Amino acid sequence: MESFSTVEGKICPVPIKDIDTDMIIPAQFLTSISRDGFGAHLFTRLRDNDPSFPLNLPMFRGAEILVGDSNFGCGSSREHAVWAILGAGFKVVIAKNFADIFSSNSGKNGLLLIKLPEAPVEYLLQEGARRELRLRVDLEAQVVSEIEAGGVKTTWKFDYDPFLKYCLLNGLDELDYLRSQRSVIDEKRAHLEGAFFFDARTPNWPTADAVPTESK
Repeated sequence: MESFSTVEGKICPVPIKDIDTDMIIPAQFLTSISRDGFGAHLFTRLRDNDPSFPLNLPMFRGAEILVGDSNFGCGSSREHAVWAILGAGFKVVIAKNFADIFSSNSGKNGLLLIKLPEAPVEYLLQEGARRELRLRVDLEAQVVSEIEAGGVKTTWKFDYDPFLKYCLLNGLDELDYLRSQRSVIDEKRAHLEGAFFFDARTPNWPTADAVPTESK
């Protein structure tokens, strides 16, 4: 997994509530066990049914930050939804809130989800639909900034899980993290084995003479 660095780029607003995983990547495309190729089918059904859908418009090409509404990523637990978003070039999704399983899948695959209050998300959705709007996302500082030619215009702080933050900044999934802690795990295991287990080759059991007997 690639380490996450500060992302600076334009947004693509998708002002739809309750975007589910089938909208993100329809089930008909879930025919591969590889993570590759799903980006081409991101929001396919919505794009086919609406020529004005944001991903069909030239002004949003090359966007790296997707902005949704509330309950983003609800529906099934398919991990392919995260792969499709990443495969289409997005590194960040900003929304009012996210479905739990989608949040878990995103953290494990290197997609940064940012929950912001209703007011700034509504601003991004509405303002981003009428003009090119650029943001800088700094995970280390946990800040989203709107940037213009003259510099930073507005900033919003966001909360983020410390463990996921560490993993994203260092390009680690959960297994990579466990491997990185191998020496610590081995040390703890050795300590526990020394504290609670005896050496089978030299047992320290009490002898028969040392066991008290009842007097008759």
